[in-house]
Amino acid sequence: MKPAMETAAEENTEQSQERKVNSRAEMEIGRYHWMYPGSKNHQYRPVPTLGDRANPLSSPGCFECCIKCLGGVPYASLVATILCFSGVALFCGCGHVALAGTVAILEQHFSTNTSDHALLSEVIQLMQYVIYGIASFFFLYGIILLAEGFYTTSAVKELHGEFKTTACGRCISGMFVFLTYVLGVAWLGVFGFSAVPVFMFYNIWSTCEVIKSPQTNGTAGVEQICVDVRQYGIIPWNAFPGRICGSALENICNTNEFYMSYHLFIVACAGAGATVIALLIYMMATTYNYAVLKFKSREDCCTKF
Repeated sequence: MKPAMETAAEENTEQSQERKVNSRAEMEIGRYHWMYPGSKNHQYRPVPTLGDRANPLSSPGCFECCIKCLGGVPYASLVATILCFSGVALFCGCGHVALAGTVAILEQHFSTNTSDHALLSEVIQLMQYVIYGIASFFFLYGIILLAEGFYTTSAVKELHGEFKTTACGRCISGMFVFLTYVLGVAWLGVFGFSAVPVFMFYNIWSTCEVIKSPQTNGTAGVEQICVDVRQYGIIPWNAFPGRICGSALENICNTNEFYMSYHLFIVACAGAGATVIALLIYMMATTYNYAVLKFKSREDCCTKF
């Protein structure tokens, strides 16, 4: 019985001490409010305990942020941009050097009179300037399409909160769709046009291979194997000599200008084909994004009403 009575007495003593502490704290707070009346409206926020603090593992970390950022990357537009830059660079760079080599071959072997190929020289010089313009335009257009791809992909996947789009944004996306279709059709023509010099140089190269073959090499019929460049329409019919035969034609095929121009025209044609493929990818990506944006904008309008 005695220990129980001592325990009860100790508990009463502790409770009385706590009441004194609480009453003392209340007195201090009341005194503070009496001295500073404007502080009565002040709200005291409790200090968060260790258990109330947010767990660092529950907050999104670097990995989750990276995954979210990678989800907004327009991979189709990115691949198309890389392919477009590569194709345009190959077409413009190789085409420019190959055109200069073609003029040198014509002046040295097929048209010794400058007035006969004056028009062709002017056309080739104009095409070289056009190549500069094409390279500059597609560099800017590729960057704009990539930026537009980032915008539409983020809007379609709703990565940045609530879905928001404007009529101006949809109009710009539709304009890019139309412009990409027009450029795709135009580059189909460029791709077909770039195959013409490849065909011409291939005919000359195959004729030289016939001359080098054992069946015709060293025979009198070698001098009867000729190539007439005038039949392609690049120089007039009165151009002299216009036609090269036999060993003279073989010497032309062995020159560095012919070898470089032939292979550069092949690479330029391949670059034009790569650009066509890039524009086709752009067409599909921009058309899909525009269709989804238009559908979601209509759905958003319907939910408002």
